[in-house]
Amino acid sequence: MTAVASTDQFDDDLRGDDIPALATLRRAVARTPVLRRGLAWSFGFAVLAAVGRLVVPILVQSVIDNGFDGSGVDSGYVVGACSLTAGVVILVGVPALVARIRMIRAAEATLYELRVSAFERVHQLSLSDHNEQRRGALVARVTSDVDTITRFVDWGALSWIVETTLIVGVLALMAVYSWQLTVVVVVAMLITGPVVKTLQRRQLRAYDLVRTRVGELLGLAGEMLGGSETVRAYGYRADLGGQLDRGIAREYRARVGAARYFSTIFALGEIFTAVTLISVTVTFVIWGDGWGLETGEVVAFLLLLGILRQPVSQLIEVLDQTQTALAGWHKVLGLLETEPTVTEPTGGLVLPSGPLSVESDDVSFAYLRGVDVLTHVSVSIPAGTDVAIVGETGSGKTTFARLLVRLADPTSGEVRLAGISIARVSADARRAAVRMVPQDGFLFDGSIRTNIGYGRTGATDAEIDHVITELGLDRWVGELAEGLATEVGERGERLSVGERQIVALARAALADPGLLVLDEATSSVDPETEQVLSGALQRLAADRTTVTIAHRLSTAENADLVLVFDGGRLVEQGAHVDLVAAGGRYAELFASWERSTTSS
Repeated sequence: MTAVASTDQFDDDLRGDDIPALATLRRAVARTPVLRRGLAWSFGFAVLAAVGRLVVPILVQSVIDNGFDGSGVDSGYVVGACSLTAGVVILVGVPALVARIRMIRAAEATLYELRVSAFERVHQLSLSDHNEQRRGALVARVTSDVDTITRFVDWGALSWIVETTLIVGVLALMAVYSWQLTVVVVVAMLITGPVVKTLQRRQLRAYDLVRTRVGELLGLAGEMLGGSETVRAYGYRADLGGQLDRGIAREYRARVGAARYFSTIFALGEIFTAVTLISVTVTFVIWGDGWGLETGEVVAFLLLLGILRQPVSQLIEVLDQTQTALAGWHKVLGLLETEPTVTEPTGGLVLPSGPLSVESDDVSFAYLRGVDVLTHVSVSIPAGTDVAIVGETGSGKTTFARLLVRLADPTSGEVRLAGISIARVSADARRAAVRMVPQDGFLFDGSIRTNIGYGRTGATDAEIDHVITELGLDRWVGELAEGLATEVGERGERLSVGERQIVALARAALADPGLLVLDEATSSVDPETEQVLSGALQRLAADRTTVTIAHRLSTAENADLVLVFDGGRLVEQGAHVDLVAAGGRYAELFASWERSTTSS
């Protein structure tokens, strides 16, 4: 409980650079042209709304000062003035409603564009970018952070425009009635302004910290939910529950700390209203007789002062929503303005059909924090070669394979396919010619047919059926309760590991790639499924270049070329027989693997 309630910890977390509110807002508006187009309608709506709310004090002043004559009430004048006022209110109300609807449409279009852009940018980020951020933080950018902006744009942004315009209109009309009393009101605003500005700056930092804590908690919760089976099987519930409790406590402190500023600013608004009313009353009592104010003007001024309280209170309330939105916008803009380390070429080149040769020319790779993963890797793989990549965990073999499909670009050096730098190949051409089948065989919620169809846009059912036949999977499909219509569930959880790998393999085959990169797709399946999968792999590997990350060295025994990685370097390459005879690193790995298989 102490950890939750600690304001000292919140103050420590809050230390850092201020977030420039206006600069963030300008960046946000610059990135959303639809919102800019909607702002013109918003200003028009604000002016109309201000006119509609200011005519009532004018009516009261006019009736009090001109609606009475020596014999009593001038009924004709009063009725005429009230009718005119009602007409003006109705006249400005209809276009104001239309303008508001148009603004809401523009706001929703803006948020649609923003969410799509953020989602696209997440998928444009390379392997290095994703390694620098927890997945939950990226999810927060696309979901909860955009949601905070949604609530602001739908109502808060409009309130700022309308209420600010109303404040200006009220002050202008006050000055018409009594510039002296208006000066008193303005002085009271100037006194409280710097205090509110200071609190607003810290409040914005507080809400930025809230958005950070939300992203952290989403990442932590997602990790625990994804690993729920492991948590239960190994009894990690207490340890991981403690981590989750601490994550919740950090978000709690951030939210309570941010609410503290809102409460303070709200209280200041109430104090401002009371002090202003007292100041105006006292000033009028002392000096009002000498200023020649009529009764109607004084009453109208006090009514305007009451009207002024409404937009001020509204803006103080909206300020809390605004700070949350700006913090969310700051996070989303940070994502959108993150330049991907992998950029697709304009008018890129097309790869030839058929098997592709692969060349790695002095390739090195390091993540964004400068940790070297690959160092000066050079290799030439002829088209149609069956290649196995071996090495201990962390040796760099998986990273090298990912460079071949351009999930990242080398820090230095160059990868070439069919003699063409992979960085110069168009994205569509690369995706059609190069496919990677990961070890986990990730599937999307839907049917098996739908997941296979993701292998090539526009593929027909007949083409999918043809791939199944070519890979020799007809019998496997026939044993499924609903055949290719079988639903796989979220992440393919309704299928076994081996079945997911079969579907992923068929998905890759649909594209008919010239280069196939496999992450040992038969490393963790039952014998029967392995037989089906191995047969499909043999058929798929025919007449194309295949690069396999071999976790079992039996795969390397049958390969044309074996690449041996150790500590991020390519230390050996050659045929299995030659490497065993050489007695080097590969011979050590193979001997160790043989002992482990014999003992098991």
